[in-house]
Amino acid sequence: MGLIPAMRFGICNEIFDGWSIDDTFEFCAKTGYDAVEIAPFTIAPYVTDISADERKRIRAAADKHSIAISGLHWVLVKAEGMHLTDPDDKTREKTAQYLVDLVDCAADLGGNTIVVGSPKQRDLQEGVSFEQGWQWATDCFRRSVMRGEERGVTVCFEPLAPSETNFINTAEQAIEFVDQLHSPSFKIILDCKAMSSESKPIPQVIKESWPNFAYFHANDENLKGPGFGNTDFKAIGAALREVGYKGVVSVEVFNFEEGPEVIATRSLEHLRENVA
Repeated sequence: MGLIPAMRFGICNEIFDGWSIDDTFEFCAKTGYDAVEIAPFTIAPYVTDISADERKRIRAAADKHSIAISGLHWVLVKAEGMHLTDPDDKTREKTAQYLVDLVDCAADLGGNTIVVGSPKQRDLQEGVSFEQGWQWATDCFRRSVMRGEERGVTVCFEPLAPSETNFINTAEQAIEFVDQLHSPSFKIILDCKAMSSESKPIPQVIKESWPNFAYFHANDENLKGPGFGNTDFKAIGAALREVGYKGVVSVEVFNFEEGPEVIATRSLEHLRENVA
């Protein structure tokens, strides 16, 4: 797999709705991506439903096309019954164990990251204080972070906009949250769409967050890919290079109207022109 100077470029597989994972790997490799990021719900409702044989098959398919699997994201979508700050002890215990299962799945696929955004599965419910939710969520991550240390997987917690969740909305808050466990396997992820909701310019957030982020999502405030809106990726690329980020910059979009081929091709072209 060819390395792009300073950074590698990836793309999330849910863009390729209706495609087989094999066809997704083949197209992304031919387009020039270094990695594919997998949303588990595109394979099964729960990662525990993805058998050991299927994990080996998926990993082999990626290897066949010389493309990496960077990790997992959208990890609690369709996995019903999960919640990080639910008052019910059993719900939180189930969620804590599922995060361990996600780490194992990512490692089995050859990935080294899981991204935990999951706004609805962390929202503070009525009557739950911020302090209580903070403690419950912290406890939910302890075992998965330890498993990440064992298996070479970094758990990346994602700050999200207030329009998406009422719990942890800035990179600064998210860094404070992950720092509690003092682990190299617990970091944050920065997402351009989410950062656009902060009071600071995105390049400033990037510089102030380094070295506490281990993954990066590239998208536009308009929910489309890089180059499909007005987000200044030249300034973003300069900030990433300035801090020395050498991880994956992964295209994640939420509006698929242009179709996967156009989204993937134009996004990569824009990233190469402005970020690499």
